[in-house]
Amino acid sequence: VQLQAFGGGLVQAGGSLRLSCVASGRAFGNYVMGWFRQAPGKEREFVAAISRDGTSNGYADSVTDRFTISRDNAKSTVYLQMNSLNPGDTAVYYCAADLSMGLKIDARQYAYWGQGTQVTVSS
Repeated sequence: VQLQAFGGGLVQAGGSLRLSCVASGRAFGNYVMGWFRQAPGKEREFVAAISRDGTSNGYADSVTDRFTISRDNAKSTVYLQMNSLNPGDTAVYYCAADLSMGLKIDARQYAYWGQGTQVTVSS
């Protein structure tokens, strides 16, 4: 599967953005999907993950109650709605996919990655 993330941009603190990640290829519904982010000088970190059918999800503590992950298997797309953004959310955001079952918070457990989209939050 090939993944393409988009929707990043520059936003003021307190604002919102919605990221999208479109998958090419077949059987998108067979993939567990995740979002990760990497800020300059920092390691890539888990943001959110969603199960194959969208009924289960998980979040990093830092984004709980602010970010929402969702998916539309008919459109082969996973979304990340980001609200109440703060400068600490500034990073390149990556979507990831894997065929194995279960929500995954470790980047090493994802086999497929998108190219990343930059999110910059100004104070």
